Amino acid sequence: MRSFLLVAAAVLAFGATMTFETTDANAVVCARGVYRAGCAGYRGAVVVRRPYVAPVARCRSVLVNGVYVRRCY
Repeated sequence: MRSFLLVAAAVLAFGATMTFETTDANAVVCARGVYRAGCAGYRGAVVVRRPYVAPVARCRSVLVNGVYVRRCY
């Protein structure tokens, strides 16, 4: 009796999962590189370049002849 109940529960669980409608899988692959990023899907591919970013100057205070001077490199 116990094995019959286990088999019946397994069949009902399998049947319940098969009644739900599945959706199509839409695979999209994206990669981020050093110079550009891109994505590829079932409708084509897109490549995007990164915008130019100016380098940031590093500044620090330096003591010159008893006076603090701000130096930026």
